[in-house]
Amino acid sequence: MFWIDRYYIILVLPTVLLALYAQAKVNSTFNRYSQERSRRGMTGQEVALAILRSAGITDVPVEMVSGRLTDHYDPRSRVLRLSESVCDSTSIAAIGVAAHEAGHAIQHQVGYAPLHLRNVMIPLTRIGSNLSMPLIIIGIIMGGLSSSVSGNLGWYIIVLGIALFGIAVLFQVITLPVEFNASRRALALLREQQILVDDELGKARKVLQAAALTYVAATAQALANLLRLLLIVGGRKRDD
Repeated sequence: MFWIDRYYIILVLPTVLLALYAQAKVNSTFNRYSQERSRRGMTGQEVALAILRSAGITDVPVEMVSGRLTDHYDPRSRVLRLSESVCDSTSIAAIGVAAHEAGHAIQHQVGYAPLHLRNVMIPLTRIGSNLSMPLIIIGIIMGGLSSSVSGNLGWYIIVLGIALFGIAVLFQVITLPVEFNASRRALALLREQQILVDDELGKARKVLQAAALTYVAATAQALANLLRLLLIVGGRKRDD
């Protein structure tokens, strides 16, 4: 499944290029607006705490985590973690990212359905990501793409592998509304509380839009790989 074929060139390669562009875009946009300090001078941590308090959330601590752009909200331990480049920074980029992660905590608080579904799917997604390709390869080795007796079992193993891969793809699809909604919440709260004003909001929006593009690219790549698997396996089964 890892060789380069016409389906890879037609379906997957464009999404790989999109992912590379998205990563470059988020890095350049974050770097650009990391140099612009907000007028109110609040740090990322202060912004996150202010937004959480405005939503009545007082039991979610905001911690610093090592790394760059490693910011995330952990729904299991109910902890919001901000990277070193965000936590103590007063830049527009840092404030946008901090508000976005606070948006995830608010989603959790209000029971936002897509976030709940994504959290439920995490164990299945890990299984699907780890086992899908090995199962497909095992099924092919067993002759699952042929009509032999031993190939019948191999075929079912291939189907199982593709189904598990499909779960991982579905997780990526569900992630999109979760991320878009968190950004919308973040921008609305930044405006309502006047944490960012005037053109600062537009700049924060650019940071969050660039980050969202990475999720769009990841989803497109996952869907392209799933379609590629279906075409390769289905085509070879028909040719047998």
